[in-house]
Amino acid sequence: MLNVKSKLQTCLLYFYFLGGTLIIEFNNDEILFLEGETGMVGIIKVAYENKMLFIATQNNEEIVQFLEKDDLIAVSNFKKDKRAIRSQAYLTREENSPLVILNKEHPSTKRLETVLSVGDRVCLNCNITPGTHPEQDVLCSCDSLSGLEISKTETGIKLNQYFDKYTIEKF
Repeated sequence: MLNVKSKLQTCLLYFYFLGGTLIIEFNNDEILFLEGETGMVGIIKVAYENKMLFIATQNNEEIVQFLEKDDLIAVSNFKKDKRAIRSQAYLTREENSPLVILNKEHPSTKRLETVLSVGDRVCLNCNITPGTHPEQDVLCSCDSLSGLEISKTETGIKLNQYFDKYTIEKF
C-alpha cells in the first residue's frame, strides 16, 4: 500500500488512514518530501526549544514569531529541487535566516522558485503569489499539492487527506 522510495530512510514509518487523515512520523534529523506533479514540498521540524523566527514585512516592520520544538518548517519548490529545499530549510533552522515578505507587485515574485512557511500548521495553495504572505499558515505550491493541510504532531505531521507520494530522507 505504501511505496517508500528513499534508500536513506532510517526510521520506522507509521501511517494511519483514519477519518480522512494521514499521519506520517519522522525524526528531527530527517526531512519529509511531498512530491507533486510539477513541484515539491520538504518538511522538517524546528527541533530546538526557544526558537524565534524574524519576518521582515513589506512596510519595513519586523514580526517575531516564537516557535515550539515540534513546529514545522515547510519549503515549497517549483522545480522539485531537493537541494534548494534542504538549503532553505537549513538556513531557516540552523542559521536563523529571517523571512523577507515581498509586495504582491514586486517583480521578484515571478522569479521565486523556493518559498517557505514556519509554524504549527501550513495550508498549501496554488492560487497565491509566492513570497507575499507574512502569515505563516499558507504556502504557495504546485496545483497537485494545493489543498493539502499539514499540521504538526509531536513525532511528525498529520495531513488532511491520504497522500502516498512522499519519501523520508536524512536531513
